[in-house]
Amino acid sequence: MPSQPNGSRTVIAILTVADQKRVFRGNKQNFIDIIRIGEELGAQVYVVTTADLKLTGDLFLAYCYDFKARKWRRSPVTMPHVIYNRVPYRKLEMLPEVQQTIQMCLKSRKVQLFNPSFFNKWSLSEWLNRSAETRRFIPVTHQLTGSRQLEQLLNDHGTVYLKPVKGKAGRGIMRLERPLRSGQPKYVLKLQDTTGSQEAVFSSIEELWPELRSEIGSKEYIVQQGIRLARYNKRPYDLRALVQKTGTGKWSVTGVGARVAGKASITTHVPRGGSINEPRRVLSSAFGPAEAESILERVKKAALKIAARIEASSGHTYGEMSMDLGVDTDGRVWFFEANAKPMKFDEPEIRRKSLERTIRYAMYLAKKNKRR
Repeated sequence: MPSQPNGSRTVIAILTVADQKRVFRGNKQNFIDIIRIGEELGAQVYVVTTADLKLTGDLFLAYCYDFKARKWRRSPVTMPHVIYNRVPYRKLEMLPEVQQTIQMCLKSRKVQLFNPSFFNKWSLSEWLNRSAETRRFIPVTHQLTGSRQLEQLLNDHGTVYLKPVKGKAGRGIMRLERPLRSGQPKYVLKLQDTTGSQEAVFSSIEELWPELRSEIGSKEYIVQQGIRLARYNKRPYDLRALVQKTGTGKWSVTGVGARVAGKASITTHVPRGGSINEPRRVLSSAFGPAEAESILERVKKAALKIAARIEASSGHTYGEMSMDLGVDTDGRVWFFEANAKPMKFDEPEIRRKSLERTIRYAMYLAKKNKRR
């Protein structure tokens, strides 16, 4: 029997790609959680691959989850009202056949697709720098072009971060320091690995540059001013904000978590050795409870301004994004990164709220499209 929508029930498709070894790619538990909350809120949710999705005809095959049997079942389904793009990796999203499906959805008047693509770090920097409202949150950022430019930025800032333009979860990030001590110039390069970092010391930029070029390969990189982050237990931390649209289509901060850097790590990413903490606790340790509350409010306001600016500049519809925001030793808020495909937040209250907002925003889009 085909899976049919009940009456005016919103039908939501989670879009991913097929896989030869597994039923499909992506975080299956996350998809199950979304389907469960969809049922609770009166929406039908299924998972569809880019190869199976059809926007013509009545039915196509998709994956529905059977909670009693705890199994995925491939069943005929009706066309969705809304498509939530969760293609998990940039390289998969850029495949011609996947791009063709995404572009088909964007052009269609029958469905509404949100979060059509991953972000590019250089584009984010350019978009946010064009607005006075968001420019103040951006560290000095340039596309990496050569050794002289790198040396000048080190002279200006003492520490810089090198980040792949299309990176994710801290992969490929490097930190370069020029300690301002007397004696021979020294360049200390730290490369992020699985849970810590490797360190190499060079006596000149000329000695450093070939090693750096070898490490970077053909990837595009940005170079960014290093910020003196506030610390908790002598370790730097940043704040991870989840920003989503609500059932009224407005941006709202779903929650903020703290991520403390691992012992030998140059980033705070949990897969790279970072740990989860509570924002008020880590902020209070450096600034006291009252100032911590004030900083947290500034972080939330910054996140909302940044999300709105990113979406407007992209020219597409986004329903959610996570972002990394730092707080320096003076309490100033800085923006480091935004992710269009947020990973699950481990904090239970943020997790539950995030799932509900995903469904409610999809329902809002369905109603809006119906009116159109």
